[in-house]
Amino acid sequence: MDSGRFRTPRTTAAAPVPATGRGRRARTPRSVRAPRAARLAALAAAGLLATVVPSAQAGAAEPAPRVDLTVLVVDDGGSAIRAITAELKSTGVPYRTLDLNDEHRPLLTPGFLSEPGDGATGRPRARYQGVVLPHEAAFGPDSAEHAALVAYEKAYGIPQVDASTWAHPGVGLDYTSDGGWSGVLDGARAHVTPAGQAGPFRDLRGPVTFEDNDPEVSESYGYAGRPRAGYTSYLDMPAADGGRISLVGEYAHDGRRELVVTFAYNPHQRQFRVLARGIVEWLTQGVHLGGSRNYLSVHVDDVLAPDARWDPVRDCTPGDLDCPGGQGEAGENPIRMTAADAAHAAAWQKSSGFLLDMVYNGGQGEQWKAEHGGTDPLAARLIADRDRYRWINHTYTHPFLGCVQDTTTVPWSCAKDTTGATRWTSRAEISAQIRANLDWAYGKGISVDRTELVTGEHSGLRTLPQQPVDNPNLAPALADNGVRWTASDNSREPGQRSVGTGHGAALTVPRHPMNVYYNVGTAAEMTDEYNWIHTSRADGGSGLCEDNPASACLPAPLDTATGYATHIVPQEARTALSHVLGNDPRPHYVHQSNLAEERLLYPVLDKVLADYRELFAANTPLVNPPQREVGAELSRRTAWEAALAAGQVTAYRVGATVTVKAPAGIAVPVTAPEGTRKQLLLGTTAFGSPYAGTRSAWTAPEPLQSAITLRLPTT
Repeated sequence: MDSGRFRTPRTTAAAPVPATGRGRRARTPRSVRAPRAARLAALAAAGLLATVVPSAQAGAAEPAPRVDLTVLVVDDGGSAIRAITAELKSTGVPYRTLDLNDEHRPLLTPGFLSEPGDGATGRPRARYQGVVLPHEAAFGPDSAEHAALVAYEKAYGIPQVDASTWAHPGVGLDYTSDGGWSGVLDGARAHVTPAGQAGPFRDLRGPVTFEDNDPEVSESYGYAGRPRAGYTSYLDMPAADGGRISLVGEYAHDGRRELVVTFAYNPHQRQFRVLARGIVEWLTQGVHLGGSRNYLSVHVDDVLAPDARWDPVRDCTPGDLDCPGGQGEAGENPIRMTAADAAHAAAWQKSSGFLLDMVYNGGQGEQWKAEHGGTDPLAARLIADRDRYRWINHTYTHPFLGCVQDTTTVPWSCAKDTTGATRWTSRAEISAQIRANLDWAYGKGISVDRTELVTGEHSGLRTLPQQPVDNPNLAPALADNGVRWTASDNSREPGQRSVGTGHGAALTVPRHPMNVYYNVGTAAEMTDEYNWIHTSRADGGSGLCEDNPASACLPAPLDTATGYATHIVPQEARTALSHVLGNDPRPHYVHQSNLAEERLLYPVLDKVLADYRELFAANTPLVNPPQREVGAELSRRTAWEAALAAGQVTAYRVGATVTVKAPAGIAVPVTAPEGTRKQLLLGTTAFGSPYAGTRSAWTAPEPLQSAITLRLPTT
């Protein structure tokens, strides 16, 4: 990971390329590379040349260098570098940042980049396996730093990413005036070339559409040019004359390789998120620490329970504390799935190839049955189809498990005893809710993992502002019942944390709430509530969007007849897909009401799945993990990040052998090419599992070994 800012005096100024802007062409000198003789002269003048090239013992074959599995990121503060840095960080790839805006940064010298061979083996050491620059001339094309970097990349075969530049001969492309193109890319449809699909972008199916989320705003700007000699295009678009012009490609020249990207982007834009894995694969030559998957799981809360319904007249939900006139816990005319809705859910899963998690309240189902003549067709259908779903304990009757709520005021507060101390739901009551719901499921033949739990409203965990701490009875009740993974709300607590202390304490699994509301059964209801939340007071809304600096009000209320399909569905699908493309394993959660009546969830999921399958090849399937696996993944990532930050990981490659050393008990994420094998005490075994055209795994040394050793394929 980034080891922080460096504090060595700087003596050579960087000469960045002028910033690109909408409607104007960025201008870089046509001669972006100094002649080789001039570069060597610059190095010699700085006294740097002698230590750049790996030394060889006289009369002996030069030993293969050691190449550390760390990436060097040269940061100019731009959005493209932020995006690539975010990708490295989120996937667990170690990197070091050199800040061009820090006047105390160290110079990029041969000694910064490498070490000469030692006396024993003569094996030189390259400190970085890849280099990310803001653009091809980040240090100035005639500077000693640029010359040192060029010599380093040539000597050790180190690839360089030019994060965002423009089309010109210095990066292997014709100028845009020579049959190329420049301008706004919003909505443009580019294609991964056969070379890209056979190379670093083998996880992609072909088309990459640039985002166009707001017709009033230009979101993407770029350049495309015709490839010259030495340039291989990976992502291109059609030219006006029917040819192809490139947006991303590899420029091989002068003994070096550069990945050239000629459009601007930020960490959140879909076009970058789709290409990010391939950029890292190219940068690391397919061998690196860290790894990524595209995850999607969806928890359906309150299964078997009714959910309250939004009232478009009162602009609130009857049954809620702040809504006058409500009757009963679920309010008036509650929303509940029917047997037909359950049959549709099972059929949809089969046709879509996607598995839902049913987060159930068995006691609520029993109460419903008792109040409706002793039968419950919904429960009967779900139980008959029990093996078609995953099931998660949501407590028996869905009570609030935090402090005892004082509902005499709005908002509610935590009730106090006569001494002024907070009154808490007891350990015994929490345990009873957990056990009773498990017993209900086991009695119906439903398989439930007792280590997983979702409390009602994520209650028991701290709930700001009323309850700033966890219910002190929650952690012991979870331990009593073997719960290891309890859900939390990612919008409130995005980080995983321990509930209680000590070995074996439960960990949270943050979940993304989807904006398909729990209290609506129709598109008109959904749009009406959405309007209330997202429009200004002047437009008849709540004005909440005006009060939240991170929010923006709708320019006008949505049409309740069409707004859900035309605005809410694509926006929510886009948000969910951004999580999928961000190596984010956190589940999404909705409610059983979203599978009832007009079945509002399905259009969102259908769009997410369709968009995903258009983007990605069959070798990169969606990963749909159960809650326990999400919790374990987040836990491993936390430990890995801590080990990197503490400088406790050593990893390098010598020829076709990769060696990794990490603290005992720390699983190491590694990505390597197909055909890689892991060294055992005796012999080898296939490494990892296939994903996106590579092999990857969390791994550790084998018994009686102190390091992880991988053998890379040699052909």
